[in-house]
Amino acid sequence: MTPDDVRVETAVAAVRHLAGRIGPRPGTSAAYRRAAAWVEHRLLKTGWRVDRQRFATPAGVSWGVPVPAGPSLNLLATRGEIRAGRPWLLVGAHLDTVPQAPGAEDNASGVGVLLAVAEALADRRTRLPVVLAVFGSEEPRGPGDEDHHYGSRAYVARLDPVQRRTLRGMISLDRVGVGAALPVGSAGGPDPLHAEVLAAGRRAGVATLPETDQRSSDHWSFVRAGLPGVRLGSTPYAGYHSAGDLPGVVEAAQLHRAARTVAAWLG
Repeated sequence: MTPDDVRVETAVAAVRHLAGRIGPRPGTSAAYRRAAAWVEHRLLKTGWRVDRQRFATPAGVSWGVPVPAGPSLNLLATRGEIRAGRPWLLVGAHLDTVPQAPGAEDNASGVGVLLAVAEALADRRTRLPVVLAVFGSEEPRGPGDEDHHYGSRAYVARLDPVQRRTLRGMISLDRVGVGAALPVGSAGGPDPLHAEVLAAGRRAGVATLPETDQRSSDHWSFVRAGLPGVRLGSTPYAGYHSAGDLPGVVEAAQLHRAARTVAAWLG
């Protein structure tokens, strides 16, 4: 796989559908389930096997709006290459939104890039086997770490010791459609995976912006469990967590930077 293999049009179309047609999709809502079914269909269509991982999400207040408790789900896409005891990689993006936001940038952008990568990988190989994860209930339902990232925390909790030992890196795609350079964030200071992804960006010809102490995405669920994770994305924008987070906010050029960087890292 090379950076030139990804089609940004796939990511743009996903943003338009998820934010323009489905709209707000809190993790326990019927709209979230519709969005998950749509993403699952796209993954299956490009030859991926998809498993649903269900988990409970508590009630709470999400960005000022009360939200009910209920089940949510992660989508886990593989191509039959993952073998116990062998090294593997993971790319993830959260599909849910806060209740008041259509979620174009946060986070149809990340899901769109993940789908573009899935499409490009349909007939191509990577340096290590890959899992693609679509996480539910990432958005906050309270003020602290324990009120956030429910889907990725559920996923990490169910990894067995062998899977934990062999995971070589996780990238979280979260708000990757705004800006002139691609933020690459580590949860603490610079670390080997952070340097590896920045190097992938350079190979892909992408302008990157190194960040540290970045914990506000699903990579933090991995890092806090002792696993390697970084985040792509996080450029501030006016529509954040609001009704203004519409498809027009998202820039195809930034989606392309994110997809090219992931492709270079996986290749």
